[in-house]
Amino acid sequence: MTATAAGRKRPIVAALYREALPPRLAEVQELAEVRLTKADGLAKAMDGADVLYQWHSFSPALKDNWDAASSLKWIHVSAAGVSQLMFDGLVQSDVTYTNSRGVLSTAIAEFALGFVLDMAKDSQGSFRLQQEQRWQHRTTRKIQGQTALVVGTGSIGREIARLFRAVGMDVDGAGRTARPGDADFGRIHASGNLAGTVHDYDYLVLAAPLTAETRGLVGAEVLTAMKPSARLINVGRGELVDTAALTDALTSGTIAGAALDVVHPEPLPEGHALWDMENVIITPHMSGDTEDYLDDLGKLFVDNLKRYCTGEPLENVVDKSLGFVSAS
Repeated sequence: MTATAAGRKRPIVAALYREALPPRLAEVQELAEVRLTKADGLAKAMDGADVLYQWHSFSPALKDNWDAASSLKWIHVSAAGVSQLMFDGLVQSDVTYTNSRGVLSTAIAEFALGFVLDMAKDSQGSFRLQQEQRWQHRTTRKIQGQTALVVGTGSIGREIARLFRAVGMDVDGAGRTARPGDADFGRIHASGNLAGTVHDYDYLVLAAPLTAETRGLVGAEVLTAMKPSARLINVGRGELVDTAALTDALTSGTIAGAALDVVHPEPLPEGHALWDMENVIITPHMSGDTEDYLDDLGKLFVDNLKRYCTGEPLENVVDKSLGFVSAS
């Protein structure tokens, strides 16, 4: 194998993909020996490999072939949330694990703001009236001065806070620990005490990773504690919310509405009550998927691979015990 500029041997990268090849592949091949593989060939591709580039981001193939991963030093996944990918062997290993945190943050924040605009200005109601060819004047809700609690204070939550503040909203956060004063949030509450906090907010926005602590975080107790005029927005993970409790809260008028880019189960089954509710907006887990997002994900891996080749610290290192990138 030829050496890199830093005197290191070219790493071997096993690149797991499903259908479309990883973007910026030529740039990866300039830096490393690349073994392209689908799930059924992963064990062979990982034999002697230094790096796994998991472009097929939610494949269970790594867990299924973990015994063949003995030479791996670094795994990178083209996703921000990695809860579905964690397993005991990986967590307990010395393999460095990085994700794609930050790449989709702005796009997801824009989507969350779009949900606020849709609900405050009743875009869905206007569309229904347009379909009926009815000219019906209504009043709508102001955004300026409205309050939002963003659950999840990582890169996505912070981008949401910045955009919400830009349109005049008051924004606080909720994270693992409470703390006053923050560059992006007025204050940060403990997410474990949402039921004691949510009554002060017009919007509850979920942008947290899915962990053992956050699964089912928003259930009947939290929903009941919200204002009757409040709305729930979920751009995090569907399992952050108890779907049955949310359905009941929306049916009974406990809360005014919801905008859901993620649900549980996903996809939402045909015939589920949430599909037909006029106070619910559902999109198919697409909030980060802009026209150029695949290339952006590829660029992040290339940049990190350059760091790996020169011995620099990698970006977006996941704390495997937590399941996300821990703030420094």
